[in-house]
Amino acid sequence: MKIAIVKLSAMGDIIQSAFILQYIHQHFPDTKVDWIVEDSFAPILENNPHLHDIKRVNLKSIKKSPLNIFREIKKIKKYAKENYDFVIDLQANIKSAITSKLLSKNVYGYDKNSAREKEASWFYSKSFDIPYHLNTIDRYRLLINSVFDIEIKKEDVLNKKPYLFSKTDKNFGSEVVFIIGASWKSKIYPKEKVKKVIESLDTKVTVPYSNDKEYEFAKSLGDVEVVKLNLDELKALISNAKLVIGNDTGPTYIAWANNIPSIVLFGPVPPNRVYGDEKTLLLKSPTEVNPYKLNREDYSIKEIDENLIIKEAKRLLS
Repeated sequence: MKIAIVKLSAMGDIIQSAFILQYIHQHFPDTKVDWIVEDSFAPILENNPHLHDIKRVNLKSIKKSPLNIFREIKKIKKYAKENYDFVIDLQANIKSAITSKLLSKNVYGYDKNSAREKEASWFYSKSFDIPYHLNTIDRYRLLINSVFDIEIKKEDVLNKKPYLFSKTDKNFGSEVVFIIGASWKSKIYPKEKVKKVIESLDTKVTVPYSNDKEYEFAKSLGDVEVVKLNLDELKALISNAKLVIGNDTGPTYIAWANNIPSIVLFGPVPPNRVYGDEKTLLLKSPTEVNPYKLNREDYSIKEIDENLIIKEAKRLLS
């Protein structure tokens, strides 16, 4: 049996969904699973023993030059020669649905009431009602259960094995990693509160950055290690830490994927991106969130008490 998973972006979404690979392998050990992904995010999936191949696309390039669509369609049709028995669209928007349909006629996904973009369901040979407001991990888990008629339980996922793998030979020795960036300004925890948390922990803290603004932010935090890493190195850094603290963003979720204790800070989005448990603390600001209509102007993340973060960080480190 051959399966293609379509989850093109973004990094956090790919990380949150990739746990399914170990359970597909568990139920169907002889199955070959490929993953269709935007080229820039492919490294997050590399070195996974349960992936047969990573199929890269560059659909984002179409925005810069519409003629690139022909190159990308040709690429996807080449991938379709794998003759997939199942194509599962985990993203559920128009772009991913069309990609899925070009790969095979056997496409599975969320129905019109539960897809991110309801029109995506038009391209599926079979779709399933899995409400959009559910926990993100539950939505992936329940979709895989429905497609293959298997049962992956929440308890199974809570006991998952680490599933992001690095091949770097660099040694990382920080006890705490603090993820300061995010895709929205309103998801970023205030600098002065981050600094107070770091100063209170009395241990080595590493702050990775990806752009100039994050670099200036990190350098203002005092006695911290500031590093710029590629995705493979970032996986290694986080996987060797004792604790990760961060905003709702991809790098923070590497900790959840690899069973590293973490504190995840939420402002304008609901705290249902991963499962919270004794090792994964999800701290949400006081505002209520409508999962169907997120407010990018909700800066309530600044209201999360830094003293609570300090208290929980010390507990997790001990």
